[in-house]
Amino acid sequence: MTTLAPSPDLGASEPLPSAAGGKQVDRMFRAIAFAAGLLVLAILALIAYSTTSNAWPAFAHQGWSFVTSRSWNPNLDHFGALDFVYGTMLTAVIAIGLAVPASIGIALFITELAPKGVRSGVTYVVDLLAAIPSVVYGFWALAVLTPPAGRFYGHIADTIGRVPILSTFFGGPAFGASFMTAGLVLAVMITPIVTSLSRDVLATVAQDDKNGALAMGATRWEMLRVAVFPRVRSGLIGAAMLGLGRAMGETIAVALVIGSSHQLTLHLFRQGDTMASVIVHNFPEATDLHRAALIGMGVVLFAITIVVNIVARVVANRASAMSGVGR
Repeated sequence: MTTLAPSPDLGASEPLPSAAGGKQVDRMFRAIAFAAGLLVLAILALIAYSTTSNAWPAFAHQGWSFVTSRSWNPNLDHFGALDFVYGTMLTAVIAIGLAVPASIGIALFITELAPKGVRSGVTYVVDLLAAIPSVVYGFWALAVLTPPAGRFYGHIADTIGRVPILSTFFGGPAFGASFMTAGLVLAVMITPIVTSLSRDVLATVAQDDKNGALAMGATRWEMLRVAVFPRVRSGLIGAAMLGLGRAMGETIAVALVIGSSHQLTLHLFRQGDTMASVIVHNFPEATDLHRAALIGMGVVLFAITIVVNIVARVVANRASAMSGVGR
């Protein structure tokens, strides 16, 4: 009588080599991803440390008046950056106010209205505009936009600029190189970026959800308002904030068309300056305390950018929570 050998206990066998190798690869992936995240934080920390240490002599010399004073006179070692902070924020707000509605409109046209052939052409042009160097935009604005803009601003100042309340913003004298022109150039520069991000966000909404809203009798606008915008609100806010960060940090294009005259005024057609344009104009010949003050303005701009991004994150999260749509 032949006795059969007992079959091996499959339940007690060791894990398959492929499964063990997959777990090892997964652990390696986690480690690499974690290291990459730490690397980003380390780079930001090193940038903050190196710039702050180089700017510390100016901070120690001026104290809080560095960001609260308007007196900027390197010959007397007076460094108050308030006018430049104001110019940076004003031009960025003008750019966002002009670029965001246009960008969302272009993105909606690409995703909702344009035929397939037109859609690809418009998308290609938008991506091409995003690749143009900023110095090209600046020279274009200096040679082509600034002269007619000055004449147009003059007409506005002579008409609605005489109205008591509007004269605060549009009253004369008007200059082609001004806060408004710098804001226009920044709006042109950030429109492709905001458009591309908005287009990608709008494309994440499922077509079935749109068709469902239309099938229930909603108009196209009602479909966008009910089925699309609540789902992409946080993404659109993020796109706008990214454009705002780009506008605040732009240098060459703004330096060419803003006029280089530090002042704090609500008149949009007056000449001004921004932190980035002051740095690019003065850094090559600056020495000692003056150089530290220019680096200090870079630190202030860096801090403002971080604050803007934190606020954008809070607003986007709150918009997602209000709409009931997860990120």
